[in-house]
Amino acid sequence: MASLQDIRRRIKSVTSTKQITSAMNMVATSRLRHAKEVATANRPYAEKVMEVVQEIAANAGAGLKHPLLTKNPGGKKLVLAITADKGLAGAYTSNACKTAESLVTDKANTELVLVGRKGTAYFKNRGYNVTGSYTGISERPQFENAREIAIALIERFTSGEISEVTMVYTQFVSAISCEPRVERLLPFEAEGEKPSGPRGEYIYEPDAETVLGALLPQYLFTTVYAALLQSAASELSSRMNAMSNATDNAEDLIAGLNLHYNKVRQAGITTELNEIVAGAEGLK
Repeated sequence: MASLQDIRRRIKSVTSTKQITSAMNMVATSRLRHAKEVATANRPYAEKVMEVVQEIAANAGAGLKHPLLTKNPGGKKLVLAITADKGLAGAYTSNACKTAESLVTDKANTELVLVGRKGTAYFKNRGYNVTGSYTGISERPQFENAREIAIALIERFTSGEISEVTMVYTQFVSAISCEPRVERLLPFEAEGEKPSGPRGEYIYEPDAETVLGALLPQYLFTTVYAALLQSAASELSSRMNAMSNATDNAEDLIAGLNLHYNKVRQAGITTELNEIVAGAEGLK
């Protein structure tokens, strides 16, 4: 049976852990509020950019030619995965990494570009071909970060080195729910059918192909930035929930240890009383 000193030492240790997890929970909660607001504010803009690009691509016709629309048959497949820089975020990084891993059917012909230290370590330790890594931006991404990532992807795609680019990120649904998502970035493909019924007619200057060529890079910047914002909010919500659960578990453990401490202490007092009574009886 553990001594009273051992139990007190463990209670002190768990209490210290609880203070840390509680502080991390408060920090994550505070940062989540801002991250959620930014991600929510950015979503209508990202959706509108996508709508405009799709509309232009539909009006341009099947003969449209652009480097970002043509698949390079001899290139490799590239997966861009957005993960966390720090741990203690529940299954956030694990779910994103497993989703990205499911897209790799051939390690030799698939390259990985990772956002976040945790994802980078995950894939490097498993022998995957990691050709790019961006760290220190997972919680607070800026538009310039997205632009830097997208430009690197565009350069490698237009050079013929990469045949297609797929992005894995985590969509923020609510404070208690987030879902890994897969999105095709390159080559760009107009999705869906042209809507039936009356439609607005647009005049493009100088022409639809030139306008689309100018908008496609901006579309990629916006899409990657939106994914970074969604992932940041998801990471913080996952960390908030994980630290909240850890704090609750620490409280339960402390309560159990205090109860055990009192039982051991009471048992010690009872034993001492019995010894005193037995000694007094022996003196009669």
